[in-house]
Amino acid sequence: MGKNRMRFRSENNLKFAVVVGAVLLALSFPAEAQQPKKVPRIGFLESGGAERTKSRLAAFEQGLRELGYVQGKNILIEQRYAAGQFEKLPELAAELVRLKVDVILAGGAPAAHAAKEATTTIPIVMGNAADPVGTGLVVSLARPGGNITGLSDFFAGVITKRLELLKEVVSSATRVAVLLNPANPTNPLQRGQDLKRH
Repeated sequence: MGKNRMRFRSENNLKFAVVVGAVLLALSFPAEAQQPKKVPRIGFLESGGAERTKSRLAAFEQGLRELGYVQGKNILIEQRYAAGQFEKLPELAAELVRLKVDVILAGGAPAAHAAKEATTTIPIVMGNAADPVGTGLVVSLARPGGNITGLSDFFAGVITKRLELLKEVVSSATRVAVLLNPANPTNPLQRGQDLKRH
């Protein structure tokens, strides 16, 4: 089980790095054509802390290196972390906008929402946003619209399945406590799914 979890985490990190790297490469072409000497700047906005997202950042930097981008040499990554204090995200996002980054990589729905509120012109690449349509980040998956694109883990869709598995394992359970951060826009949606189906 542990080995499979490690393999899944490693594959996810690599997919994250490759997909986001490809998006960033596509976004950087127009800027390079206009200003060949300008070093592109990526805003890395995270809802969590630096330690928690260290492996994701490492995978992201590895994906960029595979595309020929090296941090501090031909690309700069401006990192901002809210460390779980979502109320800090709007100011961190505004700070990245003031730095005039070329793209904002937003980890999680709270960071993506803060970035969306901070700018309508800088491209935003979201990562791990559980329900981008349900939380209002994008209009639809097929045609997101605006300046946001990226990845969704559709985490909200598996919450019900996890509860079903828990009931199978502990059939005598009649009450389940769930700890959720109400400031995360995906959590009320997840809670709503469980209440409707159970």
